[in-house]
Amino acid sequence: MGVQERKERDKDEMRLRILNAAQKLFLEKGFEKTSIRNIADKIEYSAGTIYLYFKDKNELLFHLHVQAFEGLVKELSGITPHEKAIDRLEDMGRHYIKFAFENPELYELMFIMEAPMDSLECKDEVWDDGMKAFDLLRILVSDCIKEGYLSDFTVDDASLMIWSFVHGLVTLKGRKRLEMFCDTEEDSLSRMMRAYEVFLNNIKCTHKISA
Repeated sequence: MGVQERKERDKDEMRLRILNAAQKLFLEKGFEKTSIRNIADKIEYSAGTIYLYFKDKNELLFHLHVQAFEGLVKELSGITPHEKAIDRLEDMGRHYIKFAFENPELYELMFIMEAPMDSLECKDEVWDDGMKAFDLLRILVSDCIKEGYLSDFTVDDASLMIWSFVHGLVTLKGRKRLEMFCDTEEDSLSRMMRAYEVFLNNIKCTHKISA
C-alpha cells in the first residue's frame, strides 16, 4: 500500500470513528445537548480534528441519515424476485423488520430521535433519501393493485398503511413494549414476523373476496 492510499484509508477510518461517536451521543444525550466537544472527547481527539472532516454537527447528522437510508434501501432492494407482487410485498416487509431489528440504533436515528431536521441546509436531500426507500414500497404496492389487491386504496394511502404497520411493530420493539410477550430477542423477532404475516393475510383474503 502506497503512502497516499494509507492516508486515504486513515481519513476514512477517522471519519467513521467520528460518525460512530456522534451517533452514540445523539442517541444518548439528544441532538441539542451534544456538542462537537463531546464528540471529540468521545474519540479522544481535539475538537479541531472534527472540523477537519465536518463543518458542524448538522453535517454529521446529515451524513448519518444518508448512511442509514442507504442501508435500508440496500436491504429492501434485496427481496426475493417472486412472480407475484403480493409475495414480493410480504418479503419486503420481512426485510424491513429484519433491518430495524438488526440495526436498532440506526432506526432510532432515522425515525424516532427528535432532531431539528427542518433547520438543516440539506433537509431536502435528507427527505429525498427517505423517499427513495418509500418509493420502493410505492412501486410494489402499485403492482399489487394491478393484481387486484388493495384495489380500494390509492397507492399512497396503501403504502402509508403498510409502512405504518411495520413501523409500529419495530417501534414497539425499540421501546421495549414487546417484552411483556417475549422472553428473548428471537421471540420478539418471531412475533413481529407472525404479526406481519397476519396483516398480509388480511390483504390477501380481501383480494379473494373481491375477485
